[in-house]
Amino acid sequence: MRRKARQRWIVGAIALALLALAAVQYLHDQRQAPGTLLALDPATITSVTLALPGQPPERYRRHDGHWWQANGKRADDGRLQELTEIAQAPVVSWRPAADFDAAKLGLAPPLAQLALDGQVLDFGTTAVTGPLRYVRAGHRIALVPLRYTPRPATQNAERIH
Repeated sequence: MRRKARQRWIVGAIALALLALAAVQYLHDQRQAPGTLLALDPATITSVTLALPGQPPERYRRHDGHWWQANGKRADDGRLQELTEIAQAPVVSWRPAADFDAAKLGLAPPLAQLALDGQVLDFGTTAVTGPLRYVRAGHRIALVPLRYTPRPATQNAERIH
């Protein structure tokens, strides 16, 4: 074999080895990724209940392609889309709830409670490590970006028909 051909084979083998290592690392990273808060598709959620301290619970149902309040009035579809998208909030990290004192994280009682198709999320305080919030989902606690915090309805949104 001539020298140039042998060098091409060596470079090709090194390139294949690097591709294989990159694929292994990618698969490992995917298995280790924390994922999202809930395994729900926001587009399929049909029931939302939001409980905020000092306010009556807000209950909504989706039908005919729009969101409706429990009293039959039309709700703000944009706001409800924001609430349902919380299901897919990217989780920075998960820990077992037993590892924490819920009261110290603002989870006893929670600062907000959001139920999406019956799956409950309890929202606690912000983390000292960055713009993150503690969220309890079942028996685990997640850290998620602050932008995925449910907000109360505004008076203007309530007037939309």
